[in-house]
Amino acid sequence: MSVHLVLIDALNLIRRIYAVQERPFLLNNELAENTQKQVLFNTQQACSQALSKILDLQCPSHALAVFDSQQPCWRYQLYPDYKKGRKKMPEHLASKLPDVQDEFMSLGVDSLVSEQDEADDLIATLAIKVALRGQKVTIISTDKCFLSLLNNNIQVYDYFNRRYLDDGYVQEKFNVRPEQLMDLWTLTGDSTNKIPGVAGIGQVTASSLLNQYGSLAALLSASDLKTSISSKLKQDETQIELSRQLLKLKQDIPLGFNLKDIRLAQTDTSSTDEPMPVN
Repeated sequence: MSVHLVLIDALNLIRRIYAVQERPFLLNNELAENTQKQVLFNTQQACSQALSKILDLQCPSHALAVFDSQQPCWRYQLYPDYKKGRKKMPEHLASKLPDVQDEFMSLGVDSLVSEQDEADDLIATLAIKVALRGQKVTIISTDKCFLSLLNNNIQVYDYFNRRYLDDGYVQEKFNVRPEQLMDLWTLTGDSTNKIPGVAGIGQVTASSLLNQYGSLAALLSASDLKTSISSKLKQDETQIELSRQLLKLKQDIPLGFNLKDIRLAQTDTSSTDEPMPVN
């Protein structure tokens, strides 16, 4: 049996579902305490329904819901302004996450909670490890960072818009190839996570440069750049390195479990799952 691993960016799914459930009950952009229980119940039910639909659509052999830790990750140590200004998860929703995890488990899908890395890094590590064996991975998320992982074995599915975010989507939206995205965002910055880029270089210029030179490394070592571009790159050398570190997804996190541990119960168990590397 071939492997098809579905990795769910859990908080991406849950928080978007919660926002939809919360909206009808908001008064002056606030949620009254007496309606919190109803919204949380609706959210838990909607999350369970969403996972059922995902499993029905994807028909995976293995699945895992990956959660962020509620503690600041290592990126905040590198850059204290990381994700500055982003709305925090409501405490009442955070307290409900164990119940949502139980709902997922009732459908056969276990949860992995990050301790010091972000869910993005854990998902990237899992996806790459399985894809390198020639097996199929589907990431369920609307987070653009996963687009940089796209290849013949890794695909990204947007549950809310019911579409796969493929190479064509990347080309249309960013005018680069998936493997060039991290270089693109290093140059332009990532406003979603409050990561600054090179001053004076926007997406049009950045994508044009990457299409011409192929990569950020080649661009930085080029001797034929326009003076206006080379001076901007030189001026922001330190920022470029910091942004590169912040944007890069870890792909080598020790996992501590085997692929067979996240195999769905209804799948064929006659095949042997190789141990998931932990080093």
